[in-house]
Amino acid sequence: MNEIKTNLGTLVDVRSISTFLGLAGITILVPFFIHLQWLTGPFVNAMLIIILFILGIRSALVMCLIPSLMALSGGLIPYFLAPAVPFIMISNVIYILSIDWLYNNIKDNAKGYWLGLLLGSTVKFVFLLISLNIISRIMIKQDVIALIIKMFSWPQFATALAGGVFAWFILKWLKRI
Repeated sequence: MNEIKTNLGTLVDVRSISTFLGLAGITILVPFFIHLQWLTGPFVNAMLIIILFILGIRSALVMCLIPSLMALSGGLIPYFLAPAVPFIMISNVIYILSIDWLYNNIKDNAKGYWLGLLLGSTVKFVFLLISLNIISRIMIKQDVIALIIKMFSWPQFATALAGGVFAWFILKWLKRI
C-alpha cells in the first residue's frame, strides 16, 4: 500500500493542482461579480498570463477555455452572443501561445514578453473582429451588430494589453519573469 501511495505521489503534483484550482477559481468567479468589461477583461487576460508563467502552457491553455463560458453564464456576454464564445476561446489561445512562443524564443526575456504581448493582443483583436463580423452578419439582426463590434473590437485589444501590463508587474513581484 505504501508503494502505491509513493508512486501516486510522484504522478500527481498536489501543489500544482492546488495552485491551478486556486487561480482558476479566482479567474472564474470574477465575471460573476464584476460585470464591467474594462475590469474583467484585463483581469482575466492577466490571470491567463500569470497561470502561463506559474503553471505552464498546458494549464494556461485549459484556462483559455473557461472564462468565456463563465462570462456568458454570468451575464457579461449577452446570451445572443453565445455562438461567439468558441471564437473568444480561440482568441485567448492565440493570445497565450503568442506570448509563450515569443518569450521562449527571444533571448531577451523582457523583450520577448512585450513583443509576445503586443503580437498576442493584436492577433486576438484581429481574429475576433473578423470572426465576429462574419458571425454577426450571418446570425444576428443588423441593429445589434454595432453592439457586437463595440464589445469585441478595439476593447479586446486594450484589455489584452492592460492585462499583460498588470501580469508583468505581478510576475516581476513574484520573481517569475
